[in-house]
This record gives sequence, C-alpha cells and structure tokens, in this order.
Amino acid sequence: MTQLLDDLLADLKAEGDQLWNAVAGLDDSADGGWATPTPAAGWTVATQVAHLLWTDETATAAAHSVTGPEGKAAWDELVLAAMADPTGFVDTAALEVARLQPQALLARWGAARTALTEALRGFPEGEKMPWFGPPMSPTSMVTARYMETWAHALDVYEALGIEPEVTDRIKHVAHIGVRTRGFSFDTFELPVPPDEPRVELTAPSGEVWTWGPDDAAHRVTGSAVDFCRLVTQRVHRDDTDLVTVGSDAEQWLAIAQCFAGPPGEGRAAR
Repeated sequence: MTQLLDDLLADLKAEGDQLWNAVAGLDDSADGGWATPTPAAGWTVATQVAHLLWTDETATAAAHSVTGPEGKAAWDELVLAAMADPTGFVDTAALEVARLQPQALLARWGAARTALTEALRGFPEGEKMPWFGPPMSPTSMVTARYMETWAHALDVYEALGIEPEVTDRIKHVAHIGVRTRGFSFDTFELPVPPDEPRVELTAPSGEVWTWGPDDAAHRVTGSAVDFCRLVTQRVHRDDTDLVTVGSDAEQWLAIAQCFAGPPGEGRAAR
C-alpha cells in the first residue's frame, strides 16, 4: 500500500469518526434524533447515514469484483439493479437501509467502513475497480468516499444544529471540485471552456492551495470551505466569498457539481 493511500484512508476514517460521534447518541423518536429532517428533501439523519453505509458497501463490492468470481457476480447484480432504475436506485437503497434500528444502522455502517478499508488496502496494485462511471483506482475511490462523507455529514450537522470542526482534510474535496470542472459543464450539456482557470483557495489553516496556470485569464479565489460547499452543492453561489475573474470562471461556479448523476438542485440563497 502506498503512503498516499494510507494517508487518504486515515483522513476518511477521521471524517467518518466525526460524523459517528455526532449521531451515536441520538434517539429514535419519531420527531427528532435519527428522524430529524435534513436539507436534502425527504432525507432524515438516518437516510444520510444509510446512504454512506450503502455506498461504502457498494464500493467494497466493486473492489471484490476484481479479485474473484463471487465478487464479480455480486457486482454484476448491483449494476443490473442500477440499470433497471437509473434515477431512483440510489435513493431507494438509502431509504430502505434507513429503516434499520439506529444501533443496527450504526453497527452495519461500522462494518462497512472497516470492510472498505480492508478491501482497498488489499487491492491489486496497478488495477482499477469498476464503478457506475469510469473505473477508479483505490486512491480515487477513497477520495470520492471522503467527498461524499464530508458532504452528507454537513447535511446531518445542519439538521442537528452542530458546528463541525473543519480541517485541511477538505483539500480532497477541493481537488475533486477542480478536477470535475469539465464534468460540471457536460452535466448541463454545455461546451467546456478550453482555457484552464487558476484556482487559489485559502485553507482552514490559512495555507493557500492552488491549481492551474499562474497566468490564466480566468480565476477563482476565496475560501476553500466555501468552494468545497459549493462544488458539493451545500451552499448557494451568492452565499460564498468566492471571487471570479472572467466569464468562464463565473459560469463554472454557477453550475459546479463534483458528484456523479444528473444536475443537482443546489441550495437556495439565504
């Protein structure tokens, strides 16, 4: 296992632990606790955790599909189910798993987190695992799992009135946000601007993270936290401190989306 993968797995664990600690003591009353509505329409705290659980299990199945015939059969079954209901497959799975009792939900999520870590640590070097889009390397998969864990945790924290600790671990989200610029335009069936922008983001620690050429005509600067919230569609563009130079950069931020699937609805302005 490379040092990079080891570091990524440690960051994923830390982010997952923070969410775990926020929900572990919740009750299962009908009007609070695990049943608390989150900003995602129709999703409670339980649904958010169930989604992370199910996706961790699915990523593990994808990894196992490369290492044996039983794993491939299980993965093929998942792919067929997704093909049968491409727009509702993920939501249906999350809502179904969310019906578990809280302790059972937590126990299954804990097992899923451990299983995914073990599967990625033991994944054949140089191989890629299948996914619902392009195949992914273990490091790409962990980065994607980090992004989703962080984003869905934000929904939970907002629902519960918790102000979470924000760390420089979010650089993983920022990196995905920059890398998926072209995908954002493709999702809206818009031409991708040919010129790569310069992105300069101030991390929670005060460090400045940069992507793109120094002399780019189109630029994005501002808070890394705001950028990460925006590309995961957890904040409206107007509620960020992000500053753009050039129309291409502003158009990108208006449609930024770093997660797979059809265009998200985003968040309303405050």
